[in-house]
Amino acid sequence: METWTFASASIIVKVLISILVIFSVIILITRISGLRTFAKMSSFDFASTIAIGSILASVVLNTNQSLLKGSIALGGIVLFQTFFSYVTRKSKKLDSLFTNSPVMLMYEGKILYENLDKTNVGEDDLIAKLREANALKFSEVRAVILESTGDMSVLHSSETTELDAKVLQGVKGIPDYVNL
Repeated sequence: METWTFASASIIVKVLISILVIFSVIILITRISGLRTFAKMSSFDFASTIAIGSILASVVLNTNQSLLKGSIALGGIVLFQTFFSYVTRKSKKLDSLFTNSPVMLMYEGKILYENLDKTNVGEDDLIAKLREANALKFSEVRAVILESTGDMSVLHSSETTELDAKVLQGVKGIPDYVNL
């Protein structure tokens, strides 16, 4: 019998077997489909990772769930993710429809408040990322970019070198006065 603080030996054994089987399936799927399975390259990849985690938890914690059903669900999500990645890579129109573009939040030491508003990022969040990246002065910050994954990239240097235009490829919200 299972209670809030106790589980029978048979339930614990089922949970342990479920962990071994479902993690083996995840490792096998990852080996077949590649490391992108858990990469956070786009919001779709992030959603897929959350869905995989949800299925994993459901199968492991609910001893009434079928391991086969969980394995098929995992395989289906990864297969759809692979198909989606292929389609968006081949079609610029679908890529722009389904994938967020990176957005410039700060350029050459100046905060771009209009872009902060558009992306719903607070100034405090931006400054926290600057500290996390060990940026000591605003004047050292070449650019801060909100990536399509939701991560912030902080490009900084104490040298007065210019950014390569290629580094800013695909970034939206670059100020008009910047010549790239």
